[in-house]
Amino acid sequence: MAHRGLRFGIFLAPFHRVGDNPTLSLGRDLELIQWLDTLGYDEAWIGEHHSAGWEIIASPEIFIAAAAERTRHIMLGSGVTSLPYHHPLLVAQRFVQLDHMTRGRVMLGCGPGALVSDAYMMGIQAENQRKMMDESLDAITRLLACEEPVTMKTDWFELRDARLHLAPYTYPHFPIAVASATTPSGVLAAGKYGLGLLSLGAGLPGGNAKLATYWRQGEAEAAKHGKSFDRKGWRLVINMHCAEDDDRAVHDVKHGEKIETLSYFSETLGRPPMRSEDPLRDGLKAGTTLVGSPETIAQGIERLLEHTEGGAGGVLFRAHEWANREDTLRSYELFARWVMPRFQGSLAMPAQSREWCSENRSGIFGPSMNALRKAFVDAGQDVPDHMRMRLHTGKVEL
Repeated sequence: MAHRGLRFGIFLAPFHRVGDNPTLSLGRDLELIQWLDTLGYDEAWIGEHHSAGWEIIASPEIFIAAAAERTRHIMLGSGVTSLPYHHPLLVAQRFVQLDHMTRGRVMLGCGPGALVSDAYMMGIQAENQRKMMDESLDAITRLLACEEPVTMKTDWFELRDARLHLAPYTYPHFPIAVASATTPSGVLAAGKYGLGLLSLGAGLPGGNAKLATYWRQGEAEAAKHGKSFDRKGWRLVINMHCAEDDDRAVHDVKHGEKIETLSYFSETLGRPPMRSEDPLRDGLKAGTTLVGSPETIAQGIERLLEHTEGGAGGVLFRAHEWANREDTLRSYELFARWVMPRFQGSLAMPAQSREWCSENRSGIFGPSMNALRKAFVDAGQDVPDHMRMRLHTGKVEL
């Protein structure tokens, strides 16, 4: 498989419709991550939002700490921490603490802040958010280097001889990735600091066609600043639902997806830029939303990776509740059983072993016929009738 070693996970904003019990919704989110950990998913990224009613996790760090206690293997990241909302020293300190508490299972996702309503309540001008994110990233990466005290002053934060009082548990530091949605600013920031990339735009209709172009821009920016830009740190975020067959999968999600699109993205947010009027139909057509059987999903991932012109390190599924709870959990299980191993290199050896035994069964298992006959003779017993013909002919039936 050309993409052996691909990582899989979720991007949990989360999306819970208004009217659903928020306390129970948060509990479901934790249970989902426990289920993914059991199924062998690699990562879960948890969002930060403060308004609009649907995306109800305000502190990814608190959620990550709770999830870490309930899981064993899955990596847990913020998807994303909105850097303009926080002093960079506190962001660095909190994630270093989580890095120690999780024994290296934490990741920091960074962004300028997705909801303008969040920034508005804090008095942050939308046109300043990307500049603020870049300044914060500069400070955070310098602090995490633990090389020298950091002194810098901007128009919204100041550091004076600042240093961490704990070095990261992960050397040289935990994974950091920058979100990129509809503009190239995220990929340019990721390239500038040599960080990972979360391509949220991959799940928007037409977004897959821009993946290779954006990646090349990030590579050029990294080269300009003397940084490396590794595809292993590139995650593509898309929509996915898997069922036993294509018709069942579409039936599972059609009603719930329509509610999300109309209630949240249209009526609440006024349909953000690049958001389609019919994202399910357009996403299926464009290949940025994958809904179908395991075979359909696997083929869709192959086509998505072709758009990168070189591959990526991981694919994340935007966690949604388009389907009911049982079908949602079943979707993740079907994917883990029948799609995930195709991209992880775990199917080749069992298949080769079976093929080898099948092709050589007469020569390998045939000699055992005499040993079986002798065992009955040595025990003073007649060979059972149902085995007599096989022992006589030496035929092996599998």
